Amino acid sequence: MVVSQTPKARKPSKIEGIKERSNFLREPVATELLQDTTHFTEDAIQILKFHGSYQQDNRDNRVKGQEKDYQMMLRTRNPGGFIPPELYLTLEQLSEEYGNHTLRVTTRQGFQIHGILKKNLKATIAAIIRNMGSTLGACGDLNRNVMAAPAPYKNRPEYQYAWEYADRIADLLTPQTGAYYEIWLDGEKVISAEEAPEVKAARQRNGNGTIFQDKEEPIYGEHYMPRKFKCSVTVPGDNSIDIYTQDVGLVVITNDQGELEGFNVLAGGGMGRTHNKEETFARLADHICYVEKEDIYDLVKAIVATQRDYGDRVNRRHARMKYLINDWGVEKFREKVESYFGKTLAPFKPLPPFKYEDYLGWNEQGDGKLFLGISIENGRVKDEGNFRLKTALREITEKFALPMRLTANHNIILYEIDPTHQQALNQILEQHGIQVTPEGIEPLVRYSMACPALPTCGLAVTESERALPGMVDRIRLLLNKLGLEKEYFVIRMTGCPNGCARPYMAELGFVGSAPKAYQVWLGASPDQTRLSRAYVQKMPESELESFFEPIFVQFREERKPQESFGDFCDRIGFDALREFSANYELGSGIVNPDAKLASKKSSAKKSSTAKNRRRISIPEEVHARLKEAAANQGKSMTELAAEALKAYLA
Repeated sequence: MVVSQTPKARKPSKIEGIKERSNFLREPVATELLQDTTHFTEDAIQILKFHGSYQQDNRDNRVKGQEKDYQMMLRTRNPGGFIPPELYLTLEQLSEEYGNHTLRVTTRQGFQIHGILKKNLKATIAAIIRNMGSTLGACGDLNRNVMAAPAPYKNRPEYQYAWEYADRIADLLTPQTGAYYEIWLDGEKVISAEEAPEVKAARQRNGNGTIFQDKEEPIYGEHYMPRKFKCSVTVPGDNSIDIYTQDVGLVVITNDQGELEGFNVLAGGGMGRTHNKEETFARLADHICYVEKEDIYDLVKAIVATQRDYGDRVNRRHARMKYLINDWGVEKFREKVESYFGKTLAPFKPLPPFKYEDYLGWNEQGDGKLFLGISIENGRVKDEGNFRLKTALREITEKFALPMRLTANHNIILYEIDPTHQQALNQILEQHGIQVTPEGIEPLVRYSMACPALPTCGLAVTESERALPGMVDRIRLLLNKLGLEKEYFVIRMTGCPNGCARPYMAELGFVGSAPKAYQVWLGASPDQTRLSRAYVQKMPESELESFFEPIFVQFREERKPQESFGDFCDRIGFDALREFSANYELGSGIVNPDAKLASKKSSAKKSSTAKNRRRISIPEEVHARLKEAAANQGKSMTELAAEALKAYLA
């Protein structure tokens, strides 16, 4: 572990000590799991993450003077998003027995179960392991779930290679400590797929200091990684996994016969940042090199060793590999990787442009069978009113035993479907209120994502999953009024700046900055190959329409033919957007005042609110002061004005 490269060494962060004292992820989790308490201590919480679980507090249930409503969130590790039918049925049952009756598809192709009590955690993890699943390494300072392009094409070998090497990279970087099975299965050995011999050999091969010869963790050592580490594998042109947001991204390179030759390698992407800390930022991965298939494991180990040994272990806000590459520059990083790799790295090979794909609807696999992509709004698998996705998926899995692939846009792909079963699947889904045809899904919903945020995420400063559907409805209604009925773009929202739903790659990103207020990020490309930028620091949720109306009007008036919203904002620049908005008169750009909300989620309550709203005019000076006061108090201008008028009239 390299703590500092300065003459005066700085003290490592507290968590580095917790990892070192854990005896390779055993303590204090093993001891505290046996204690009759409702929650774990802070030290145990940090180690528990490596086992795939976060301790949370349901803020909706907080009562002053009483203990927090402690519960555990459990995350699965599924390379390439693969979920066998046995595992899905187990997760579904566990969510009912121990969880909050929902499952959530993550943006890294795993499942999360929320609401598990501490006393039920061991039984839950044990059931997952015994049914072809794992939670090991789904969280914590180590390699997370390895993502892969999810399309199950059987006639395109590059997609099969992406799946194969996602599995193998995951195996290579899986923690080797016996703690996981000791704690959750009392040391019981579980039958699992045999590891490829070349992966096992690569893990033990030392290279030039890539492993620790005499430690339980040959790659990680007792300190593991400085922070989380994220890998993915895709094919040329397919950006269904946000390749530029990964610590390491591999792109499969095949020859004209479809045979695997090697991989293009990207490194240094990452989304996490902190408000008002300019030294933290979202970053795109750089093109690093090309590597032959025979050397891929040694190259991955060399990159891991570089970050392991030189990543910042003092300041956790500066600990991700993106900061190491940003500080060093790509050339120095490449040279250091070469020193571990033992060879000169080959140049990155040319690639076709990346395009975002979601694979929704019915598609042919290429071998006579079909696959079906199902859109899941914000990844939440649930039963709610006439929408009964959870029941439908259980019925389909029980009847047809179909495998599934989770996607990075938190949707589900069912595959290996016999064409004779297509009608039966359509019928089940339609009977349970599930839209099967992609064209029937509101495009703004189809291309939107939100993190869970409140009430369970301890980092959230405002709503996300519960707020985005209503805000998307309002954006659609506004677009309709402005004559932009067919317009759509990528929208993503998070309740804090850590960026779990990757809002910095969205054409329109909302990042929670205060209760009911968001930073607004604009200008990313629709195919997620360019970062957005922060346009404003705090937009009250209540002012969404007045904020976006001038921006959308300018987009309508000044866009180039077929230009996307993100490309428009990037091309014209923020100064032009601000100038237009400052001189725009609200309401002047509306061309269809009677436009209806296209989304099925419009509510009578919203319509009533809109009908009863009255307009008044105030001097510009008062408006400016009101806006400033509202921002300072974290309230909307409407709320503050109403309070002031009530006080005056009283």
